[in-house]
Amino acid sequence: MNTTRPAWATEATFYHIYPLGLSGASLQNDLSSSPIPRLASLKHWVNHLSSLGCDALYLGPLFEAGTHGYDTVDYYTVDRRLGTNSTLAEVVAHFHAHGIRVVLDGVFNHVGRDFWAFKNLQADGESSSFRHWFAGVDFSRRSPYGDAFVYEGWNGHYNLIKLNLQHPEVRAHLFEAVKMWVQEFGIDGLRLDAADVMDHDFLRDLASYCRSLRSDFWLMGEVIHGDYRRWANPGMLHSTTNYECYKGLYSSHNDRNYFELAFSLNRLFGAQGIYKDLSLYNFADNHDVNRIASTLRNPAHLYPLHALLFTMPGIPSVYYGSEWGISGTKLPHTDAPLRPAIASPDAIGQAPHPELATAIRQFAGIRKQSSALRQGTYEQVFVAHEQFAFARRSAHDHVLVAVNAADAPAKLLLTVDLPDGSLFTNLLDQQQYRVQHKTLPIEHLPAHWACILQQQ
Repeated sequence: MNTTRPAWATEATFYHIYPLGLSGASLQNDLSSSPIPRLASLKHWVNHLSSLGCDALYLGPLFEAGTHGYDTVDYYTVDRRLGTNSTLAEVVAHFHAHGIRVVLDGVFNHVGRDFWAFKNLQADGESSSFRHWFAGVDFSRRSPYGDAFVYEGWNGHYNLIKLNLQHPEVRAHLFEAVKMWVQEFGIDGLRLDAADVMDHDFLRDLASYCRSLRSDFWLMGEVIHGDYRRWANPGMLHSTTNYECYKGLYSSHNDRNYFELAFSLNRLFGAQGIYKDLSLYNFADNHDVNRIASTLRNPAHLYPLHALLFTMPGIPSVYYGSEWGISGTKLPHTDAPLRPAIASPDAIGQAPHPELATAIRQFAGIRKQSSALRQGTYEQVFVAHEQFAFARRSAHDHVLVAVNAADAPAKLLLTVDLPDGSLFTNLLDQQQYRVQHKTLPIEHLPAHWACILQQQ
C-alpha cells in the first residue's frame, strides 16, 4: 500500500466552508422540493481564496441530508438545497481550474433517520435485510423516537444512527460512494467526520481503497481527544484535526500565558515531539466551535494568534468569514450562529476587523515562500507570559518567529547559535537584524504583532 503523505496537502493552506450555511439554505430539507443550485455561488469565492493565499478548500457536508448535513439520507446525491450532482461537478472543476484542491466531508460514522436503509428497517422490522447495517439494533426495547427497536446513536443523539462499519455491505456502499465522488467530481481528499469513534479496521480499509483510486488522495480525521498517532499513521490517515493547539492558541492569549502553547508545541513537534513527523490540521475555529473573534477577550490578539497559526508546524486553515473577524457563538440547541449566510466575499459589508484579512494574506504568502515554515523542524527559543519565539529549519531555510501579545511593544534578545554578523530579515516589514554575541536583538516588537525573521 502506498502510504506516502501527499505533498500538496502538507504544503497547502486551507479555506473551510460550510455550504448549507454560507449559501443560506433552509435548515430543514423536505426531501421533495426541486433542487436549487445554491452551491454554484461558491464560484464567487475563488478569487478571494486565491488572494488570501489559500490553495485548498474543505467543504462541509454536501450530500442529501435531513437538516445540518451530518444526518445523511443519500451518499450518492447532492443535497437538493445545494443543487445537483452536476452543480457540484462544475464547482469542483472551477476551483481546480484556479489551482485550488477540494476536500469533502465524509460522514461515514452515522446517518440520519431518513436514510433509505433505516427506513426499510423501520418498515420491515426484524425481517429487514438491513437490520445488521446499524450498530446496537435490539428489538427487545423501543427507541426514544418510538421505533420498535433501539439502536446506537452518535454521542447519545438518536437522530444520528451509527452504522455498523464492520458489515461488508455497508463498507461496499460507502466505498462505492467514495469512488463515485472521485470519478464524477474529481475530489482530492476527505475530512472524516467523527473519526475518533470510528472502527479502525474500517479506516484502514478505507485508506487502502482511497489510495488505490488516487495515490495522492488525502485523508484527515476529526479527532478531538487522544493520541493522534492512533489515527494518523502509515496504515490509516494522513492527518487529524489538532484540537490541542486549537485550545492553546486562544487560551494562551486569553490567559496571557504563552507557556501553555509553548509546552504543547514542544511536546508535539520539538526534537522529541510525539507528532514531529505528522502534518496536523491547524485551525482557530470551525463550524462546531465559537468564532475566534467571539472567543478572544482582546480582539487585538487576532493578529499574533494568526501569525502563530501560519508559522507553527502543520497545515493552517481559515474558516469562512473569520478572516474578517466576524463573531458567532453556539446557542443551547443550535450551531446556526457559527454558520452564517454570506452571499459572496463582497457581501460582508463593514468587516469587524478589516485589516485581519490583509494580515492573513501576508502570513500565508510568507509561509508559501518558506520551506522552513511549511515542513521544517521546530525549536523553542524564548517564552514569557506575553512573548514567545521559536525557530523553524529546513535544509536551506532558517526562520525565527516572535510574537508579542502585550499591550505595549517588547524588546527581546533571542539566543541563537550563529556567528556574529549573521543577518536576518523580517519578512513582514523587511527590517534587518544582525546576530551579536550569540543573540539576535529585537529592539521593538510591536504590541499585538509578530516578526518573522528569515536568515539571509
